Amino acid sequence: MAVRLRLKRTGTTNKPCWRVIVADSKSPRDGRHIEEVGYYNPTVDPAELRLKEDRIKYWLSVGAQPTNQVKSLLRRMKIA
Repeated sequence: MAVRLRLKRTGTTNKPCWRVIVADSKSPRDGRHIEEVGYYNPTVDPAELRLKEDRIKYWLSVGAQPTNQVKSLLRRMKIA
């Protein structure tokens, strides 16, 4: 099973919010996930970003691969 850290879209039309989740790479974007490890809301000023740093470090240590967007968010929070 290939595990990925990726974004899951929530919110309404024209007001997207994103959850940072851990999911199997074969599951759909908004489908089933293993664990929710953060939250990102780009529609407020400044953008709101909350991450569970300890859980993200755990998943990275067991081989989870972040998507490019999540990698960017992790760099912003100085996690990876």
